[in-house]
Amino acid sequence: MSAILKQAADHWRYVAPLLTPPQSEADYDALVETLDELLDEIAGAENHPLAGLASQMGDLIAAYDTAHYPIPDAPGHEVLRHLMHEHGLNQGDLPEIGAQSVVSEILNGKRQLNVRHIRALAARFNVPADVFF
Repeated sequence: MSAILKQAADHWRYVAPLLTPPQSEADYDALVETLDELLDEIAGAENHPLAGLASQMGDLIAAYDTAHYPIPDAPGHEVLRHLMHEHGLNQGDLPEIGAQSVVSEILNGKRQLNVRHIRALAARFNVPADVFF
């Protein structure tokens, strides 16, 4: 057995929980908690020795999320309605869209968001533009 495999075998019981897909909500919660701690340690340093581990753990968490908490597709006007509610906004609070009447037509599905609207909303709410498609 090579030296690196010997080291891996000697330490696997400590590392395995960090690289094993969660099988339950408790496993998931433990992995998320450990990743949060690791991210605090790494502090955004991409060249940190444990950055690759954090990336792998994030992938395992994302896969669990996708499998257990799928986000349904929603039309752009419903996404906008949700974001407005979440931020306590009314139709007059979106000058980047246009007049209140334009916002009303969009929210009621009578008018589509255009590319300019989508770019402005994505920037305002700090979300990917594709959530409005």
